[in-house]
Amino acid sequence: MAERLSGKRIFLTGAAQGIGLAIAEACLAEGAKLFIVDQDGTLLDKTVAGLAAPKGHLGHAAADISDGAAIKATVHRADAEIGPINALINNAGMNVFSTPLEATEEEWNRNFDVNVKGAWNCSKAVLPGMLANGGGAILNIASTHSFTIIPHTFPYPVAKHALLGLTKSLALEYAGQGVRVNALAPGYVATQKAIDYWNSLPDPAAARANTMALHPGGRIASAREIALAAVFMISDECPFMNAATLVVDGGLSQLQHPA
Repeated sequence: MAERLSGKRIFLTGAAQGIGLAIAEACLAEGAKLFIVDQDGTLLDKTVAGLAAPKGHLGHAAADISDGAAIKATVHRADAEIGPINALINNAGMNVFSTPLEATEEEWNRNFDVNVKGAWNCSKAVLPGMLANGGGAILNIASTHSFTIIPHTFPYPVAKHALLGLTKSLALEYAGQGVRVNALAPGYVATQKAIDYWNSLPDPAAARANTMALHPGGRIASAREIALAAVFMISDECPFMNAATLVVDGGLSQLQHPA
């Protein structure tokens, strides 16, 4: 059976851990050439050492996606190492949870710099090459916060709503030039961030159980389940999917209220 991502040269951000790492593993397993980026260079080096990839299939660099000049230079490096980028997965992001009147200006700015501007910086850096070479695919890892609101998580959902706006705008702007742009919206995922959150509460076991009980299926997604959806969306298996958001949350966002 042919590898689903053969011929894909993917630029992936936020790849040192969690969902990003799972996406990296899945993309390499499906034959992609991959250039991974993370702000944490030390953790990224450890991650790369643990990834199995044929020679010439994996490059990496530490970079802050909120720095447009740095990302432009990093994309040039990726082009040189794995070939012209024809797929981008904007996975890097950060949680900024507060209430509207308690959120600081610094939190607001950093939230948008990473969660929206960062995705745009990366898109802006890869789009000229994609357009020159006949097309490509961009996948923005959004969130169910992109269309629902959990109180006391401000301003994170504001930025995630904006990310869907960026997705649709770029998708319609460049559809006629062979570039498709979509978003993937996970719900709760069993990452270290989730574990750290549960452990920060007085009764971690009860907190975990409560999270599971929210879901129709009684569990949350694994990082690999999100990665498999990303592989599908960045592959050529859905060539007419554009300006779309695929929700992977076990049905939680469609549940009117817990049973």
